[in-house]
Amino acid sequence: MRPMLLGDDVEVPCADGRMRRYVNLDYAASAPALADVWAAVEAFMPWYSSVHRGSGVKSQVATEAFEGARDVVAEFAGARASDAVVFVRNTTEAINVLAAVLPSGARVLSSPVEHHANMLPWRRHDVQLLPFTDSADELCEAAERALRDARPRIDLVAVTGASNVTGEVWPLARLAVIAHEHGARLFADAAQLAPHRPLDMAASGIDFLALSGHKLYAPFGAGALIGDAGMLGDGAPLLHGGGAIELVTIDDVVWAGAPERHEAGSPNVVGVVALAAACRSLLSLGMDAVAERERLLADRLRNGLAEVAGLELLALWEGAGVDRVGVAAFNLAGYRHPLLAAILSAEHAIGVRHGCFCAHPLIAQLLGLDDAEIARLADELRAGRRPALPGAVRASVGLGTTAGDVELLLDALDEIAVSGPRQRYEYEPALDEYRPRAYAGGARCSSSSPVTSSPRSIAAM
Repeated sequence: MRPMLLGDDVEVPCADGRMRRYVNLDYAASAPALADVWAAVEAFMPWYSSVHRGSGVKSQVATEAFEGARDVVAEFAGARASDAVVFVRNTTEAINVLAAVLPSGARVLSSPVEHHANMLPWRRHDVQLLPFTDSADELCEAAERALRDARPRIDLVAVTGASNVTGEVWPLARLAVIAHEHGARLFADAAQLAPHRPLDMAASGIDFLALSGHKLYAPFGAGALIGDAGMLGDGAPLLHGGGAIELVTIDDVVWAGAPERHEAGSPNVVGVVALAAACRSLLSLGMDAVAERERLLADRLRNGLAEVAGLELLALWEGAGVDRVGVAAFNLAGYRHPLLAAILSAEHAIGVRHGCFCAHPLIAQLLGLDDAEIARLADELRAGRRPALPGAVRASVGLGTTAGDVELLLDALDEIAVSGPRQRYEYEPALDEYRPRAYAGGARCSSSSPVTSSPRSIAAM
């Protein structure tokens, strides 16, 4: 159930000069590569070539691998036969592609909980936001009211599959029924959902879905937009260029259908091969089994965090019955989020994320920031200054996470809460970051490591 991931056995230098195994609790940002994915890329590389219309054998092999990947990704997503799989760089690009497809002035219903990637692209249209809600039931009721009362009607409901800050899994099947009853389609940002839960677009009624390879154990720069081939084939392409057309004249263009219409330029063939390999591996593992294992880890993580003195665990929906992926955001009294993250890294070799997680409205809501404070921060940033921004620390689990990793984090936080850090830290205002003074001498990696400089030099490589 724990497949091999590249970097699982890496040791990193800590501020005390000791080497410790790196504890990766930052899966929600980017996941490491599966060994199976790396093997697939290595096997493909001798055959790498241009795709489509190449007459050479390598080109034919590469084209077959590229086009065959669409079927694998479609199977992983539970897509319908009528759906197209458009290859893009990541979820952000996928959402921008779909936003460009919508006709000018389309009406989009979304939420303030979204990652910025599922928020900013829709602003080219007429966007209405749902309120913050306290439960899945309240969310569905709010969506029902908004869709029922909308004049003219809503065209698209665009929501997350799982929060990248607090982990709640959204009731996509229920939202799809509600959307369809009112003549709208449902788009799901599955960047945080796809690595942790089984997807079934056909059964759940999701019309469009986006995912990223770098969160799906295939960090080679490819993602996918999946959805109705007819609508994608009729809509305007985001990118204009070769590969997306049937014919170009001096003053006219005949665009190709979907998916080619939205894949202008030379595609990332290696990234697509990697994405397909990841989908195959996850399907082989069984996403139901992955979900069950990660639920246990997530429960232990959240329960343990709740027991740390002075720690505030952030949640959008409270309650024991809330389904969450393994994401937990929190703050510890007496420690700003960048300082706490720095201590975990420098003293315990634990990698977490800190900040606002590209979800500023949600973080503002969770932290209780008022409009005046948000306006002050905006004024400071516009004036070219770097204020100390509010935020949180986020720990997230994935295929490589063990129960021991979770306990290491909980023990580290307990130690910090009770005894404080072991090192003294310097603040860097320009970066709003902290670093231990002990690194000034340069903690060294072991001779077995390919990196033999200090952590700050490592970051610059």
